[in-house]
Amino acid sequence: MRVLLTGAAGFIGSRVGAALRAAGHDVVGVDTLLAAAHGLNPVLRPGCHQVDIRDADALAPLLAGVDLVCHQAAMVGAGVNAADAPAYGGHNDFATTVLLAQMFAARVRRLVLASSMVVYGQGRYHCRQHGLVDPLPRRRADLDAGIFEHRCPVCGLPVTWRLVDEDAALRPRSLYAASKTAQEHYALAWSESTGGSVVALRYHNVYGPGMPRDTPYSGVAAIFRSSIEKNQPPKVFEDGGQMRDFVHVDDVAAANLAAAQLEEADRAGFAAVNVCSGRPISILEVATALCDARGGALSPVITGQYRSGDVRHIVADPGRAEEVLGFRAAVDPHDGLREFAFAPLR
Repeated sequence: MRVLLTGAAGFIGSRVGAALRAAGHDVVGVDTLLAAAHGLNPVLRPGCHQVDIRDADALAPLLAGVDLVCHQAAMVGAGVNAADAPAYGGHNDFATTVLLAQMFAARVRRLVLASSMVVYGQGRYHCRQHGLVDPLPRRRADLDAGIFEHRCPVCGLPVTWRLVDEDAALRPRSLYAASKTAQEHYALAWSESTGGSVVALRYHNVYGPGMPRDTPYSGVAAIFRSSIEKNQPPKVFEDGGQMRDFVHVDDVAAANLAAAQLEEADRAGFAAVNVCSGRPISILEVATALCDARGGALSPVITGQYRSGDVRHIVADPGRAEEVLGFRAAVDPHDGLREFAFAPLR
């Protein structure tokens, strides 16, 4: 199978490309090589073309003979401030519309889309009196007072998190989240209008060797790693109790391979799938695991600070990935984080 892989030089894209090639597929890689992800002197690997996929004329020839597009390219991170909005809209959403249009022109009918858990917004919560509820955004007065848990919108009591499945409502709460939600909507509309198939892989917190370091868009695991390497204790926001699902980049690559190799009978229309470890872990546990792996000389510092718009808990239900893709993550986060404590970063 011939695959066009966007974002092929990136942290996730490079691992996806390696997995596809190892399975015997012919991979045509493209990457814009954004400085935020690749630095000022990026290295373009053999078989990868430096192409901005917003440039239809440059993209079109690369789609010749392609059976499937694996779309990893994106500007990532929550964003620094509102001034980032045009960049997210351009690199993530406009680029996706150009890609879909060129796929239609080239009669390429299969897409694997890198989406994200951020499309779910606040996640899913349960009140012991009122069952599943959709809490209101956390109040600044509560956050200032160190009250970080969501409250039930009916009775005002604290609520507890529940696993988020793919049928949850999409309620983006950051610029990045809005752009990933829009990508899914464009892909769904493309699928409906063309009869093409889309598998949207909603990645949870991806970590592993090759993560970008020291940028405003780095993942929290890389930020913690960088602090420890500078002999500074990692700073944990809120009380550290925020629950997440950290999934190793090799598992993400395996999920992409499984989506690419779906049998024809299983790939009609649009399907969204969580890509996660299925093993929830708190942000404080992540920081502690990295400190311990590096010898335990440092300990995380809980700052009590918070960022406006941050999500308290979001933990994935892995069931549909196993049902649809036959995918189950192989790397336990505690094992993966011990490895990551010494892994090379970009």
